[in-house]
Amino acid sequence: MKKCARSVRVLIALAGLTAASAYADVKVAVINSERVMRDSEPAKKAMKKLEKEFEKRGQDLEKLRQQAQKMQEDLEKNGITMGDAARKSKERELGDLSREFQRRQRELNEDVNARRNEELQSVVERVNKTIRSIAEKEGYTLILQEAVYANPSIDITDKVIRALGAESPAPGK
Repeated sequence: MKKCARSVRVLIALAGLTAASAYADVKVAVINSERVMRDSEPAKKAMKKLEKEFEKRGQDLEKLRQQAQKMQEDLEKNGITMGDAARKSKERELGDLSREFQRRQRELNEDVNARRNEELQSVVERVNKTIRSIAEKEGYTLILQEAVYANPSIDITDKVIRALGAESPAPGK
């Protein structure tokens, strides 16, 4: 019986050593992709590009909003002294202006979202390429994006952000 128990313990120890040696070659890292998409140089450039691209339309929309606000204030201030037909005409004009503002605002939001998705897709491709490059160079077996918990010692987010900043810009950018 003692021989059998001893043999089992030896087998368990050997199995443990085999498993430990198999895992010894595994190198794991984790990345906070939200931080990469917020703090990396390509992501910042993409956001600045979008701001510049839609700046004029945003300003035009703000002017339209101010015009409608001014018309609303004028109507509230002088509506009582206006004739019924003039007041109704002003109210109709204000309603039309308000609908135009809402339509343009909706269009702008849709266009900004579509362009943001295009720009971010390009950034995501660059990020993934950089992550693969780091994994190959440094011998990572597995790199995870987003984890419920990860020990800071395996977090390579800063390394990815630095690598993206050191990259030369993509052609045509």
